[in-house]
Amino acid sequence: MSAQPIKAANLLLVCLLSLVPVVAGADTLERVRNSHSVVLGYVPDFAPFSNQAGDKVSGYAIDLCQDIFNSIKTELNLPSLQVRYQPVQLGEETSAVSTGKVDILCTPTPVTLERRKTVSYSIPVYTAGLSAVVNKKAPNSLLIALKGEVAKTGPTWRTDINRALANMTYATIAGGVTEQWINQQMRSLGVVATLVTVQDTGAGLKRVAEGKADVFFAERTMLKHELADNNATGNLVLLDRIFEYATTSMMVNRDDENFRLLVDRALSEMYRTGAIERAYDKHLGGVNDTSRMLFKLYALP
Repeated sequence: MSAQPIKAANLLLVCLLSLVPVVAGADTLERVRNSHSVVLGYVPDFAPFSNQAGDKVSGYAIDLCQDIFNSIKTELNLPSLQVRYQPVQLGEETSAVSTGKVDILCTPTPVTLERRKTVSYSIPVYTAGLSAVVNKKAPNSLLIALKGEVAKTGPTWRTDINRALANMTYATIAGGVTEQWINQQMRSLGVVATLVTVQDTGAGLKRVAEGKADVFFAERTMLKHELADNNATGNLVLLDRIFEYATTSMMVNRDDENFRLLVDRALSEMYRTGAIERAYDKHLGGVNDTSRMLFKLYALP
């Protein structure tokens, strides 16, 4: 073979390889164009972020995803584009996105290195806070340990705190980062206790109310929302302490930077126009000064 055909073949190979990222990056939008629909995934029973009542889906994350859908419709110049909401069960979020079952997982989740092996994330849409609910009849020693209070008289020893936390039953939602956090805390403190997992917030509160768990750990806003509807007896108490903070985002395809850019651009515009603040007011009880400060950090210029 002469040098000229070899050079031509090499040039063709280089051109083909240079097209690979472009084709990969267009997968989601091409799928949307071909199907004339956007599939928005959500976790049911995750109020006030995403919830299903009959055939109606609502929540903070759903409002944001609706605005993202409008941006996609404009970007593709497809006024007849349809939206379809797809429920996704807890534990199946990453696979639903990575396999293309949904185009976006609207329900915000914390970003972890393990999840980033298979999916990517939008800019943050909410700052989660980990809190705890106890029975109002909980031992005072347990309350002091959970609240992080200092004893009013005499020194507070780590052994005293560990003793108060030991031999208790803790509950949290299965498969989330909170389950990992509780296990880590028990190991680092050397606390011997029982950890049980439940399907959702309502099930966790029920365990505490029935005395089957001493403490239920979950996201604070979700706890407040559930307690407002399911604490008729008033025997459940939400502690003021926030144990951990975490930014949460929407999952998108890991190998689709063009689509992720479109989602981030839409969310950034919502931050600038006040659309996210209005969604906060509608679903999350209003915006405080700290949230407004974070909004400025999360929005991309």
